[in-house]
Amino acid sequence: MALAARLFSRSRQLYSAQAALANGAVSQVRLYAREAAPAGGPVNGDDLLKGIFFEVKKKFETAIGVLKKEKITIDPDDPAAVARYAQVMKIVRQKADLLSDSERIKYTIETFTKGIPDARAYLNTLQEIRIKSGLIDHLGVEDMMMEALEKVEKDIKKPLLRSDKKNMSLLLAEFEMINKKLGIRKEDLPKIEEELELEIAKNELSELKKECVEAMETQLKREEFKDEVMPDVRKLDIRNYL
Repeated sequence: MALAARLFSRSRQLYSAQAALANGAVSQVRLYAREAAPAGGPVNGDDLLKGIFFEVKKKFETAIGVLKKEKITIDPDDPAAVARYAQVMKIVRQKADLLSDSERIKYTIETFTKGIPDARAYLNTLQEIRIKSGLIDHLGVEDMMMEALEKVEKDIKKPLLRSDKKNMSLLLAEFEMINKKLGIRKEDLPKIEEELELEIAKNELSELKKECVEAMETQLKREEFKDEVMPDVRKLDIRNYL
C-alpha cells in the first residue's frame, strides 16, 4: 500500500502537471471566496470573511449530518471496516463539496501555476510546490521532465512557451516516454487512487482508535469510574457522540 501511495502521488502529479502545462490555463474550481462574493460588484473584506465563515460552517454541518447517519466501526485491522469508513468519507466529501486528496493535488498545481507563460518557470514552480508540501520525488520525475524540456528547447533553439501548441506537442511526447519508462499508465490511476484512499482510511481509523482508547483510559483513572471496565472500541457507535 505504501508503494502504491507513493506511486499515486507521483503519477497523479505528473499527469496533472502535464495537463495544466499543455492547456496553459486552469480548470475552474469553486472557491470559498468566490462563493461568498455577491454577483455584480466588489465585496469588502468583512463581508468576504463572513461569507467564507458561513460557507465553511455549512460544509461542516453537512459533514456532521452524514456522520450522524452512517455507521462506522472503529477497527483499522478489519478490511471491511476500512472500506466502509472510506465509503462514508467519500459520501462526506460529495455531500459537503470537499476535495479528495487527488483533487487537492491537482487543484494546488493548477492554482499556483496559473498564468505562468513558459514551460521552464512552470516546472520550477511545480518543484517548489512539491518541496513546500513536504512531498518527496521518489521516482525522479522532476529531473526527467526538466531533461525533456531542455531537449525540446535545444531542438527549437528558443524557450518553450505554453501557448506554443506545436512545440508543446513535442514536450508532451517526451512526457509520454517518461510515463512508459516509469510504468505509469493513465488508465491505472483510478485503481491506484482507490488503494490510496483505503490506506488513508486505515490510517485515520488507527488515529481515531488511538484517541478513543486514550480518552477512555483517562476517564477510567477518575475515582468514580475505577470499577468500570473499558469497552471494546470496536463496539462504540460514534453517532451517539455527535
